[in-house]
Amino acid sequence: MRAAAHDLEVTFLAEMLREAGLGETRNAFGGGEGEEQFSSLLVRAQAEQIVQVGGLGLAEIFFNSITEVSHDK
Repeated sequence: MRAAAHDLEVTFLAEMLREAGLGETRNAFGGGEGEEQFSSLLVRAQAEQIVQVGGLGLAEIFFNSITEVSHDK
């Protein structure tokens, strides 16, 4: 469950980074779809690194929520 909470925070953070414009292709490179695919991998890797060093703390909140729900049943 902890791994699932970790992955959820990584996914959430990657989406936030994309919305902030990180990983957008620039006109100078003109790499097309290939560049877009690799930039999404880069953003995901950056989000993973951010979570590894503490992230936003969402993984712990997600984990606690998941365990509370499973204990209630």
